[in-house]
Amino acid sequence: MAGERLSPDDPASYSRPSECRICKLDLVWEIDFNKKIINGTVYLDAEKSSASVNRLILDTSMLDIRRVFCKESGTNLQFEVGEHHPIFGSKLEVKLPSDEKLKLTIGIDYSTSPESKALQWLTPEQTAGKRQPYLFSQCQAIHARSVVPCQDTPAVKFPYNAKVTVQKEVIALMSAIQTESSVCRSDSSKKVFSFQQKIPIPSYLIAIVVGDLESRDIGPRSKVWSEKEMVDLAAFEFSETERMLQTAESLLGPYVWQQYDLLVLPPSFPYGGMENPCLTFVTPTLLAGDRSLANVIAHEISHSWTGNLVTNSNHEHFWLNEGHTTFMERKICARLGSGEPLRHLLAMNGWRTLNDYVTRQGSDHLYTKLVPTLIGVDPDDAFSSVPYEKGFALLFYLEGLLGGPKVFEPFLRAYINEFRFRSINSNQWKSFLYSFFHDQVGTLNSVDWDAWFYSPGMPPINPQFDSTLTREVHQLSENWCATGEVDLGQFSPNDLANFSTPQKIEFLNELMLQEPFSTNKISNMERIYNMFSVKNSEIRFRWLRLCLRAEWVDAIPHAFEFINSQGRMKFVRPVYRDLYAWDRTRDQAVQNYREHQHEMHSVTAGLLARDLELS
Repeated sequence: MAGERLSPDDPASYSRPSECRICKLDLVWEIDFNKKIINGTVYLDAEKSSASVNRLILDTSMLDIRRVFCKESGTNLQFEVGEHHPIFGSKLEVKLPSDEKLKLTIGIDYSTSPESKALQWLTPEQTAGKRQPYLFSQCQAIHARSVVPCQDTPAVKFPYNAKVTVQKEVIALMSAIQTESSVCRSDSSKKVFSFQQKIPIPSYLIAIVVGDLESRDIGPRSKVWSEKEMVDLAAFEFSETERMLQTAESLLGPYVWQQYDLLVLPPSFPYGGMENPCLTFVTPTLLAGDRSLANVIAHEISHSWTGNLVTNSNHEHFWLNEGHTTFMERKICARLGSGEPLRHLLAMNGWRTLNDYVTRQGSDHLYTKLVPTLIGVDPDDAFSSVPYEKGFALLFYLEGLLGGPKVFEPFLRAYINEFRFRSINSNQWKSFLYSFFHDQVGTLNSVDWDAWFYSPGMPPINPQFDSTLTREVHQLSENWCATGEVDLGQFSPNDLANFSTPQKIEFLNELMLQEPFSTNKISNMERIYNMFSVKNSEIRFRWLRLCLRAEWVDAIPHAFEFINSQGRMKFVRPVYRDLYAWDRTRDQAVQNYREHQHEMHSVTAGLLARDLELS
């Protein structure tokens, strides 16, 4: 299996949409917190490519398939569930009726497993309010198959409807517009929530959350949802959402999804954000209290066009989603902030993140390619900064090469219009680039496309960034590196007083590139700047890593407090790796992981086990 391409078009899917494609999906679900399962039926509208097609192949993982039937006739259909693969799950092959109809609706009665990789079930004690249980999903990259039998490939997009039954004390939300909620007719202790997503989406954007939730209005088409303990703080933090939406629309065209809500999840959510349509999931690590991490919201808003509207056809072309989204995120932040110098500073931060990853992995590693070959590879294993930052770097380079933002931004808008509602690969993107800039073919031919797409390591071009916002930052970092142990009196808290959050991040990034400080120097830096008191998670994360590299014992409890307070992989994996690399804290890191593993999302726990050499 490890060397087999499951599908001709997607190395992570069993499905054969070229034979028979899912066109619509209807869910009838009941949430069972006691058994930690979703139980119900899915109705799949399918279309055969020809009357001779006699099978429908779907992706599943750990699902209990009880019955498959034709909705129109009620006739049971023969089906076979293949052998379970630990990464890709099982193939579900349904034998279709032998008739001339090209379109039919298949019903599947099933339930999920308590071990579903997409679902995290929290007890009341694991929530902020400790009143009700909590459920949230994370279907990206290939975990939708553990929630619903589907063609779990981004190449297939479909609208969906859902009816979800829950206990009346909780609220259900989905990546769709809520159309109705009412008391269950057969059981007054339950409520039924109805949802509709009219716009075709890939399976990884199916999302559900059930919990003790409240909302606040933060704009004419936006609410923020969370437990009541965080909802007002979140409403303040994300109050500029509408301005970001309007800025994105000015760049890419109308927002077509109707509602743009935000959901602040419990701390175990493994990502900064997840761009589920109509309901972006975000980590509570964004709640810095000063709106300083709002760029993540700009990123998720951009996904409404780059990713959700135009989608990569499989995970080998993931950069089409994330590179374009990172590019747009920084344009939005620049327009709402201090202009091009800010965009260049954010890009510089990203370049350093990319360089750090390439250095750690090795410049010849498969996962450092912009378009990697992922046959037999779990897309979660390949997840990194590469599609984000190497993809951004390509677009940034092309923008400068082709004439600047005034020339390149119309291309981005035309790109969205050309491929909206579709899933594409890198060659289709490149062909459209050439057709749009048909008068600059010679310039485009000067680009080393093979190196950009298929060579590992850093990009073939080293970008030139505007240093307007970094001169003082770099001077301060140079002063710290050049100053001896006894001459630290020249530094004061005022050094950072006028720095923005991106500038502070760049300052710490610069120090990370140098040799580790002595414990005396790092402890004095803490005394002067009081970094441990900073709430901003991006700054705390970098500061902790500097302290651990300096092997400062006083930082150890702060590091464990940080990784135990949230599960965002961007933060916990590097800090765990630093703790594991230090002889003094290696065993403590392993013990801490074992104690807290049950609190983590399954993706986080699995990848940390590898980082700590436990699997």
